[in-house]
Amino acid sequence: MAKWTAFPYAGDYHFDAASVKENWARLHAGDLEPLPQDPSVLQAWAHFHNGEFQQAAIMGLGLGAPGLSVASKATCVYATYLEKHEVRRLDLFLEVAGQAGELAEDHPDTLNARYWRAYALSRYSQGISVAKALAQGLGTKVKTDLEYVIRHAPQHADAHVALGSFHAEVIDKVGSLIGAMAYGANKDIGLHLFDQAIKLHAESAYGLLEYAHALLMLEGEDKMDEANRLYQQAAQLQPLDATERLDVEMARSQLAD
Repeated sequence: MAKWTAFPYAGDYHFDAASVKENWARLHAGDLEPLPQDPSVLQAWAHFHNGEFQQAAIMGLGLGAPGLSVASKATCVYATYLEKHEVRRLDLFLEVAGQAGELAEDHPDTLNARYWRAYALSRYSQGISVAKALAQGLGTKVKTDLEYVIRHAPQHADAHVALGSFHAEVIDKVGSLIGAMAYGANKDIGLHLFDQAIKLHAESAYGLLEYAHALLMLEGEDKMDEANRLYQQAAQLQPLDATERLDVEMARSQLAD
């Protein structure tokens, strides 16, 4: 495995297995990941929350099925925010989709396996162009997985965000009519999903960022003020861990632009 780009704020977070366990409910308010009982899995999560994404991914993969969620999340966060080479970035998303897909088949009660497969495929789709991904049937897979997660875990805020983004991306790329007829995409449903996500997890910089992006895709310049309000809200949050820090810094960069 090639060496990954380092987290730019290394040393700002100091989680260990005990403090991860203590802060678990807050750290995982968005993805509802069940609290692991295995200390080794908790340690892998500590690496993740500290921004040691490659260590988290390697350790998680080495732990087998119990560690695949942390490996998937670490890889997805790294690929989304820090990987500079597009080909490598897309390969990482495909790796996660494959690993998470196998876990979903072998352990259907592991809902976040479906979530991470959907997240990875949606980011991969953005990389190759959403229109091309839709033609390959990836959009249907993403939508099916996310709807399954929400159906079985209605409080899963991050799945609401990802599904809201799906509706916005499809409409932005193929239009409302084709989006609705071919892929079941609907602007009102997408916006409702974001509203629900923010109600479920109001302090999610990720949710606020994606909501702002979706508004601009769906409504354009007419919603610029609202999008900036969401960016400001995200930028003012106090990040608890490395991933939240990346989201907050992304919001600040959007405001600077």
